Amino acid sequence: MIRVLIADDQDLFRAGFAMILGVQPDITVVGEAADGASAVEAAGRLQPDVVLMDVQMPGMDGLEATARICATTGARVLVLTMFDLDDYVYDALRAGASGFLLKDIRRQELAEAVRVVAAGEALLAPTVTRRLVETLVRRPSTGVTPRLTAMLARLTDRETQTLRLLARGLSNVELAGELVVSENTAKTHVSRVLTKLDLRDRAQAVVFAYESGLVVPGEGLADGGQEHRPLG
Repeated sequence: MIRVLIADDQDLFRAGFAMILGVQPDITVVGEAADGASAVEAAGRLQPDVVLMDVQMPGMDGLEATARICATTGARVLVLTMFDLDDYVYDALRAGASGFLLKDIRRQELAEAVRVVAAGEALLAPTVTRRLVETLVRRPSTGVTPRLTAMLARLTDRETQTLRLLARGLSNVELAGELVVSENTAKTHVSRVLTKLDLRDRAQAVVFAYESGLVVPGEGLADGGQEHRPLG
């Protein structure tokens, strides 16, 4: 059973999410929070598998709460917001979020998003992946640090190639096709990349690929599909 904590300052949204997820046979809502500080406390106390996190909340916002939850618990955070703003995308992923979706998604998409994130995969809407790259293009570069360069050097040639493909948002099936290997082998390559770079999931791998200079904005994520899909 997937344990979910819902953090949103609007009662209506919390109730709606709880109703949608509460009827799923494999999901249970273990708690609710109306602000970031309460979400952090509840996550530590209830140990949910997934936290649905609003961005704009009074006091501690969802981005700070996400960073604290990801640093202190094993919960995965799925950020939900009405605002498709570039900085939210980048900052949420930097904070450790495993998914970023808008609140206008259909109810079944919400349940599936929870399942995907709970399974350890990352999930981003296509519009979000494009905006992530656009944000990285606009941000002033601080240069590639020696630490990032050293981390990148840990990877083998095949693992470096895998990371480049991850930065394009390819699924495991697509990775296998590009690498000319089985899907299971592609999954193994991905797992090794995440382990060697000490990354939580594929969303973090996308950010790392750009910040390390391995991928230059403009040559990475270009998929403009219509459906939400996991990066895996």
